[in-house]
Amino acid sequence: MRVAVIGTGYVGLVSGACMAELGHHVACLDVDAGKIERLKRGEIPIYEPGLEEIVKRNMENGRLSFTTSFADVIPGAEVVSIAVGTPSAEDGTVDMRYVDAASQEIGRHLTGYAVIANKSTVPVGTSERVTASIHETATQPFDVVSNPETLREGRAVYDFLHPSRIIIGASSQRAADVMTTLFAYIDCPKVVTDPRSAELTKYASNAFLATKISFINEVAHICEEVGADVEDVARGMGLDPRIGKDFLRAGLGWGGSCFPKDVLALAKLGESLSHPLPVVNAAIRTNRLTRTRVVERLEKALGGVQGKTVAILGLAFKDNTDDTRESAAVDIAKELWKRGATVRAYDPVARVSPEQIGFDLVHAADPYEAAKGADAVVLATEWEEFRTLDLGKLKSVMAGDVLMDGRNLLKSQDALANKFTYLRVGKKVV
Repeated sequence: MRVAVIGTGYVGLVSGACMAELGHHVACLDVDAGKIERLKRGEIPIYEPGLEEIVKRNMENGRLSFTTSFADVIPGAEVVSIAVGTPSAEDGTVDMRYVDAASQEIGRHLTGYAVIANKSTVPVGTSERVTASIHETATQPFDVVSNPETLREGRAVYDFLHPSRIIIGASSQRAADVMTTLFAYIDCPKVVTDPRSAELTKYASNAFLATKISFINEVAHICEEVGADVEDVARGMGLDPRIGKDFLRAGLGWGGSCFPKDVLALAKLGESLSHPLPVVNAAIRTNRLTRTRVVERLEKALGGVQGKTVAILGLAFKDNTDDTRESAAVDIAKELWKRGATVRAYDPVARVSPEQIGFDLVHAADPYEAAKGADAVVLATEWEEFRTLDLGKLKSVMAGDVLMDGRNLLKSQDALANKFTYLRVGKKVV
């Protein structure tokens, strides 16, 4: 099939490359001419395992191309996937300007029937909004469907090619048939429903998972106070088939490009309908508290952080990505700096600018350089390389002995052997 993908951000680039991998002819469009030129040279703007190889392979075999011209990609396309950004507006609602702009351009360039698929995470009712917008300029028949993405950063290529399900929100059988054909070679359940149900499914899924994380982090706080072990508690809970083990790992809370804005958008939707969502709002509050609690525990262990030096290991919101949006590590670094600490950091791939973090953060070349002379080290991102830290070497370069393991990656006996004051999430201090 001929497919056009509007937007080459995280979702658009991964989706476009993977659809080409399935055998479709895919043209990806972005209004950022510099980004398109870099992509044409095979330069990938995001860190995502496996993506660079798929992009290069499909560019070489002629199934994947990049352009800034709607006139190059819309005429003749059977499916047009809208994968532009939908950031949070200042009031927490969804900023739809990029979806609206894409819809107008699509309408102007349609030359025959096409299915317009909303891949971006968008508010309930967006299918009707996009339909109305395209009708303003289109002279050709079309259908609009909701096809929300289900990608995890750091594992997005695998998730696209091996999804747990594909959601298709369609108002016509013709559009549903086109979309099931598009994904015919992917073996998973295809849930065909109406557009509004598909749009709400994405928000509800992310809000539920975020709430599950917030819940186990609340339990972790109780574990710390009573001397219980949150990992044992989570294991006992997760074996109950009504609960399940996924997303019951205590840590520093949820972040990234999806959960924060999607959960907030659902809360704002409830507010706009005069139906507040207390569970969702509680999950948001708990997520914020989980981060400040780390700083408070460091203050207690260090007798205050004013004038102290703290090293942060990890800046990305999770492993296997360079995404620092809504990262717990970044929030903790900001709070430490506000309270008078000197902060240094190390991450294998992620960086933050002074504009993003509010001060000139020193990016060290390795964990031991970051920890040199530090009073405390915070392990904030679960990069695999942090599991095998040389704790003896780490301790030898530090001025203090406090190690805060925000991801419970290390072994307590190793921390004990190297005489750390070892703080973990949901476990007693060692």
